[in-house]
Amino acid sequence: MEIAGLKEIDWTAPWLAPFADIGREVSAAADWRSVLNRYARQRGLATEGGLALVFDAPDAAQTEAYEAFIARSGHVPTRANLHDFFNALAWLRFPRSKARLNTLQSAEIARAGIGATRGPLRDAATLIDENAVFLVTQRTDLVDALRRHDWTRLFCEERKAWGGQVKVFAFGHALLEKLARPYKAITAHALHVTLPGTADADSIDAAAASLLDDRLSPRRLLPLPVLGIPGWSAANADPSFYRDTAVFRPT
Repeated sequence: MEIAGLKEIDWTAPWLAPFADIGREVSAAADWRSVLNRYARQRGLATEGGLALVFDAPDAAQTEAYEAFIARSGHVPTRANLHDFFNALAWLRFPRSKARLNTLQSAEIARAGIGATRGPLRDAATLIDENAVFLVTQRTDLVDALRRHDWTRLFCEERKAWGGQVKVFAFGHALLEKLARPYKAITAHALHVTLPGTADADSIDAAAASLLDDRLSPRRLLPLPVLGIPGWSAANADPSFYRDTAVFRPT
């Protein structure tokens, strides 16, 4: 079954750079799930329990909780839509972080079951899984500027730092789905990863995974309007882009 909208994805978009090589190949394949599984085998993807990862049919889990099923079987139910497709790409690019989140989620489900509320740990894990970016920098002053919502300093005065001293890697698959049709108000939950902006994706993945433990809370995440990132939108070259307080909210 073809994934609706997949062939219209612009793989030159800056947020898709870590995924573009695989994304282009999958987009051209009739059996896209087989291509994803070939990459999973080549890269030795596995759960933290050591089970080989397989992108499976959407109904594979049947009535079992999604995260619990993945942890038990290594199979990831994958529907023919952009949401699940980007989830698969996130597994391929950031496998340690995805496996760590799965462990946290499945352990919490085993402990507390599926209730009306998730609790702070599962809330944070879900926010990261669905909507996070990894904010990679050793510039703690820029992280503080983000925390203060000092958009002028962050995006204008320090514009030259972006892409060098500070980089952003899209991780959340719902975020990537939204960015398929970008609009100004898209806001991610940023997880600060203290590494140089020149760090490679594997190092970032390992460092991000190390931050994900049972003390995880939504309070550790910072709101980041992603089209404000220099280079992520042509419009943000104009300082007036950041004066829209409905998006770039003051503290």
